[in-house]
Amino acid sequence: MAEPRRRVFEPVHERLRGDILAGRLQPGDSVPSERALAEEYGVGRHAVREALKRLEQAGLVRISQGGATRVLDWRDSGGLEVLLDLLEGSRAMPPPELTRAVLETRATIGVDAARRCARRATPEQRAEVRRLAELTAAAVAADAPEIDDTYAALWRAVVVGAGNIAYRLALNSLVMALEGRGEIAAALRPRDTADLRALGSAIAAGEADAAAAAASRLLEPDVDALG
Repeated sequence: MAEPRRRVFEPVHERLRGDILAGRLQPGDSVPSERALAEEYGVGRHAVREALKRLEQAGLVRISQGGATRVLDWRDSGGLEVLLDLLEGSRAMPPPELTRAVLETRATIGVDAARRCARRATPEQRAEVRRLAELTAAAVAADAPEIDDTYAALWRAVVVGAGNIAYRLALNSLVMALEGRGEIAAALRPRDTADLRALGSAIAAGEADAAAAAASRLLEPDVDALG
């Protein structure tokens, strides 16, 4: 299948984004002018404006009408989109501090989502969580190839049952952050079928504290192992 055609603004956007995240452009620095960027990349100024607009939406720059576009400190102004950009720049294993940040966020969301799912989920959602927990436990016991898919589906069901759209969107970003990194995915596979079943049973029974405890036992060891 042919590679998708790149949009005109993308080379400008990628170069500036890379320079900002790598520290070649520091907070407070001015971005090259629209004219300079247009001439350097052989594109129209509309393409440059689109690249800058997307950088501003990601919290990497601030555009001043009639003035310079200045670099922001992405640690203070960026969102989860920046996390994906940082991981994209790590072609092999990401730096340990970045891996730890992703796994700590995953564990924090997972534990609280399990607690809230036990409190808020509908009977149908509780039943689905329990079904997926049992499926995942069976896959773990058999060392079946579908472990990753069923485990991911289990956590999606937990987060959906928690009724928190911010958690759902954050989970999407975290899944994308880890996607395609086989070594990390293998290390994150659950190994304790008892904790999987405990998670499903606690949520099905509406036992919030027990659900959170089971989620913690499943997720926190990953932080220690890889972070």
